[in-house]
Amino acid sequence: MVTCYAASSAGVLVVRDASTESPAAEYTFERDDIECLDAAGDAPERVFCGTFDAGLHRSTDGGRSWERVGGDAISTSVTSVTVSPHDPGVVYVGTEPSTVYHSIDGGDTWAELPGLTDLPSAPTWAFPPRPHTHHVRWIEVDPADPEHLFVAIEAGALIQSRDGGETWEDRIPSTRRDTHSMAIHPDAPDVVRTAAGDGYAESRDGGESWVFPQEGLEHRYCWSVSIDPGDPGRVLLSAAAGARRAHSAGSAASYLYRRVDGEVPNHEDASPTAWERLDTAGVPTGEGLLRPTLAPGVDDGELFALTDRGLFRTTDGGDAFERLDIEWPDSFREATTSGLAVVDE
Repeated sequence: MVTCYAASSAGVLVVRDASTESPAAEYTFERDDIECLDAAGDAPERVFCGTFDAGLHRSTDGGRSWERVGGDAISTSVTSVTVSPHDPGVVYVGTEPSTVYHSIDGGDTWAELPGLTDLPSAPTWAFPPRPHTHHVRWIEVDPADPEHLFVAIEAGALIQSRDGGETWEDRIPSTRRDTHSMAIHPDAPDVVRTAAGDGYAESRDGGESWVFPQEGLEHRYCWSVSIDPGDPGRVLLSAAAGARRAHSAGSAASYLYRRVDGEVPNHEDASPTAWERLDTAGVPTGEGLLRPTLAPGVDDGELFALTDRGLFRTTDGGDAFERLDIEWPDSFREATTSGLAVVDE
């Protein structure tokens, strides 16, 4: 059974049997400050949800009930959470101001991974709406190396650790400064893909250097990036012309793009292609639409797109999406999406 945990600024919606024609939706956690969410297939009933004002919350029963975890050990403003693909008991949390915390027991206990703000670039970090501070927007664990972490600071840096957060490497000149999300396919772990406020970027050497394939990408404020589970070269990206067009209901205009990268292993094409705008693939885009949040599904070709208008699924790598036939909460309309995790129970 495929389950989607879908979070917006209004709450968490759990969609069970999401790959069938008759999914069931449960609105399980009503808050207006949800920032992030994650779960893992190896422990599908354990879900983490970060809030801006009330810390980190955990469910151990598939979203039916929630408890706050971390207590005073974690800042009240949790802006990112990531469950390790290597071990579902290993969880990383990022906060505002920028700090990373680590749990090795599924969220029962937490420890800070120090040294983040000792990096030389730290004095330049600033989040434009609140320039006196900054936060950890995304944490990505290398699927080939559990000790290799990427941490995106909004805004100012994409930094790395090669030892599980014991020490940190500062940003390198070729990285984006405003990374929002990342994706790495386990069949191509050296290829790192990022969606950033200053454009799309990718690395082909595990983060040592970066290139910027922008051909066909008409909107450069990028928010969410995801990869086809069955094809490490098929990439989906959500983007807008700027922050207001991505996040503000009154002026929104967001778009969905796809690109085929022929340089990754086992791909049928010989070379990369330009970005293709998916205006008629089934996910509402354009004027009045807030940016989608994307996530890979379970099967080859399966991806999900979460918007304020519904949850959409494709089984053909983005050629055609269908809206899941579920009751959509009124509070989710014109609410920005903040997290999407798909697990196979």
